[in-house]
Amino acid sequence: MDLLNGLWLGMPVWIWLSFIAVVVALLAFDLGVMHRDSREIGVRESLNMSALYIGLGLAWGVAVYYIYLSGAGAQSIDPQIAGAASAADRAWTAVTLYVTGYLVEKTLALDNVFIISMIFTYFAVPREYQHRVLFWGILGVIVLRALMIGLGAALVMQFAWVMYIFAAFLIATGIKMLAMMDQKPDIANNPVLKFMRKRLRVTETLHGERFWVKLPDPKSGAVVTWATPLLLCLVLVEVADLVFAIDSVPAIFAITPDAFIVYTSNIFAILGLRALYFALAAMVHRFHYLKYALALVLILIGVKIFLGDWLFDGKVPASLSLSLTIGLLAAGILYSWWKTRRGAEG
Repeated sequence: MDLLNGLWLGMPVWIWLSFIAVVVALLAFDLGVMHRDSREIGVRESLNMSALYIGLGLAWGVAVYYIYLSGAGAQSIDPQIAGAASAADRAWTAVTLYVTGYLVEKTLALDNVFIISMIFTYFAVPREYQHRVLFWGILGVIVLRALMIGLGAALVMQFAWVMYIFAAFLIATGIKMLAMMDQKPDIANNPVLKFMRKRLRVTETLHGERFWVKLPDPKSGAVVTWATPLLLCLVLVEVADLVFAIDSVPAIFAITPDAFIVYTSNIFAILGLRALYFALAAMVHRFHYLKYALALVLILIGVKIFLGDWLFDGKVPASLSLSLTIGLLAAGILYSWWKTRRGAEG
């Protein structure tokens, strides 16, 4: 009992385990019940599943409120949470930071949809097999984010100046996004793909939803293990998320250094990515100008770290950050839909 009540990154261990149990239950329900067999996921089902995951993500905000209201987050390293005047203020600040992080991570995930769509197109992966790749990709994301966020939290706790490095990185990333907005990644010349093709036996075609198959070696005739293009596709999806995480993890830490809010907002934003993908892949062009708004959000998050120390006595108010984030993202979505309305109508 003492072990469960002990703190890990500012939060009791039993709360971390409860969150992990929720995530495992959702994944088991998704794969074991909703998508037990390989099949094509339609747009309507995708939208329904997306609505479910978004609802669950926002519902977790209610859980965050009561967790911090109970005093569980009183040891948070975020000065806005730890220094709140009352338990209710602490809980509301935590929820505001969670929602801000969730929105930023969800929007960054939209940009990742474009990259994943290009990877699936390059490997000519049928829609009925794409969910399997995305599912196993999400499992890798959960572990990867845990490692990166744990490391980031440890650095922030030991060295407060790391926040300024995160802030500078976000400003540079936002400016780079604005300058390279229309450039597309070259999948064929990806160094990871070239490395795998040199080191692995890779079949010419897909073998259903299998990542590995046993086939005769054309030289020796012996039965050996071959990788399928679906495995290469999975690895590139994981690499894409690694690149995505390099942007998103500093972004959420710049919003709040509280590891519990950082990790839970990350995971809930990513959990719905599979469902969201099938609805957005065919119309990702309708969100083209959202990328500009996202770049501005990253710059804003980075700038507020520097300005917060001088203008707001340590931190920009969480409510102000949330309002500006919602305003920029909403403007990006509305402008994108307005600019691309003719193509949609035609």
